[in-house]
Amino acid sequence: MEHNDNETIGSKGIKKTEFVRLLIESLSSLGYKDSKLSLEKESGVSLCSNVVSEFIDMILVGNWDQSLNLLRKISNLDECVVKMASFVILEQKFLEFLDGSKVFEALSVLRNEISILSVNESRVRELSSFLLCGEGVRSRAKSKRDVILDLEKLLPPNVMIPQGRLLHLVEQAIDMQRDACSFHNSLTGDTLFSDHNCGKGQIPLQTLQVLQEHQDEVWFVEFSHSGKFLASCSKDKSVIVWEVGLDGRLVFKHRLFGHNASVSCVSWSPNDDQILTCGVEENVRRWDVSSGECVFVYEKSDFGMISCNWSPDGKRVFTGFNDKSIVMWDLDGNELESWKGQKTSRISDLQVTSDEKFIISISGETMVLILEKDSGDERLIEEDHNIVSFSLSGDNKFLLVSLMNQEIHLWSIDGDIRLVAKYKGHKCSRFVVRACFGGVEQAFVASGSEDSLVYIWHRVSGELIETLRGHSAAVNCISWNPVNPHMLASASDDRTIRIWGLNMISVYALLAMFKGFEGWSTWGYKLMYDIQASTMEANGKKVEVKVPKGCLLIHTFWNFHVKKMLIMKLLKGKNTFGGVIAGNMLFHGIFLGSLGVYNGCSDVVKPGCSFSKAEIRVLDRAYSTWSNQSCSGCADFITSSDRVMIFYLDWNLHLVHMYAFVCVVMTVC
Repeated sequence: MEHNDNETIGSKGIKKTEFVRLLIESLSSLGYKDSKLSLEKESGVSLCSNVVSEFIDMILVGNWDQSLNLLRKISNLDECVVKMASFVILEQKFLEFLDGSKVFEALSVLRNEISILSVNESRVRELSSFLLCGEGVRSRAKSKRDVILDLEKLLPPNVMIPQGRLLHLVEQAIDMQRDACSFHNSLTGDTLFSDHNCGKGQIPLQTLQVLQEHQDEVWFVEFSHSGKFLASCSKDKSVIVWEVGLDGRLVFKHRLFGHNASVSCVSWSPNDDQILTCGVEENVRRWDVSSGECVFVYEKSDFGMISCNWSPDGKRVFTGFNDKSIVMWDLDGNELESWKGQKTSRISDLQVTSDEKFIISISGETMVLILEKDSGDERLIEEDHNIVSFSLSGDNKFLLVSLMNQEIHLWSIDGDIRLVAKYKGHKCSRFVVRACFGGVEQAFVASGSEDSLVYIWHRVSGELIETLRGHSAAVNCISWNPVNPHMLASASDDRTIRIWGLNMISVYALLAMFKGFEGWSTWGYKLMYDIQASTMEANGKKVEVKVPKGCLLIHTFWNFHVKKMLIMKLLKGKNTFGGVIAGNMLFHGIFLGSLGVYNGCSDVVKPGCSFSKAEIRVLDRAYSTWSNQSCSGCADFITSSDRVMIFYLDWNLHLVHMYAFVCVVMTVC
């Protein structure tokens, strides 16, 4: 088939020949050799010229001399490119001789072929040293495929198309669409069949739980590195450790007493088995998370501590003092090193980078100090207004600095220090208000505020995404779960901690979907979000479970038959709910039943129980008998060989004093 090299396709004037060559390269990379040859034949377009094709074949078989000859025959190559490509080939030839103990042959290549190129002289000296090292330099030669990859970086892309180029372009497009999306916060991959499009449904905007165990203002909260625990500290001089349950709800684990002053901050050890807590200008205590016992107290006569943190390996402890110094301790309380001078301020945060190269603290009222631990070199971030707090990003590249002028500044500290973005809208003029990074790839910034709201911005664009209402006093601190991007914790002067999760789907949207169903009403209906669980008990056996995020549960106090019809319509009309594969569970539907007839069901039907199709039919029939309504239900979705698990169970008192339940039924695959 004849082709025109100048023919274009699409609205951007993409050359058709280049596009076809990318398709051919992709087929080749994916291993579809016959399809590659067929496309080349039908289109009349070749992946590369005959000379380049033969050149690649010679590289793959290790015929280095012929490879060099063919390299010279490739048209329109700059002489410098030819020399650099020749160096790559001859270096491989040299190393293969050396690996084969052919020292004299290797020496000849170095002297007579590599040296005369007069390129990369530092590498030539390094290759020369290999001749003196004997057996110590075996297996330095690369694979033939790696040699081709090195050559692809040197030769023009129209000569040798980089492997996976089309895939790289697709990944770039996905990244650009995600970066342009203010709401992207999903761990699931994008489909190539449609453009990336997120709504606010992936942002934790809904209060799922209110924790009320503290007796005074809650000043600080922080999730553990694994996301399985939350620590909170308060003006009431206590620290509480909460555990994130399998259902996503937080349960009280320990209350830690011992401080004689209000507790201002908490730091988790790298493996989450211990925490450090700091009393205001008092001491730092180290606690065992499992037992809740204090295992050590770090203190210094006549000096109070104001901040604390761990070394990345968990073997050392860093503390900031009210004399503006920083001290590093071993776990037994021996002072290993100290940095004196203007290293901290009265209000101070203290962070250690994950490579333990830098210690970061507030130095004076308007400066953040970045101290190189080994050399003592200092770099400063200078602000025009008083600094309240700061937060270090997970990749150690950015610093989030909260200011008294009601702004949060994002600084890049990777290399040259520079201001990247500013976030505005929250209130901060009197109290210590903390902000944090969060979400997938830490794409968001969240902060407390003196107006009792939680503020969430998109990190890159600076767009204010949402303000969260619920607290009744100043919100002091925010912590975003580092593992679950859909969980956020906020601490407030109203003595509570709020746990935020994904928002409920609008009732009005459902009303629009089901308009015309007799008996449908918003009265008594409730939409719930199920947090993902990791394991569940199924008849005494633990089963790994991954539940689809955003699974809908609808429960009411009346008209179960109508509701069941609505749910089945929802499942059939929404691909995201009906028949979703998630981990090893297949989501089938919603099952309703009544305890009024199936007496004693509360001992049998519970989350984690599994049932056969026949048993599900018995429960369905019990409901039908009680309600005097035909009720073919979830059993119709199940094959005779399946057993199903009840993942969620919700009990409600019916208007006529009959108990009823709603449960999500899944097949254990």
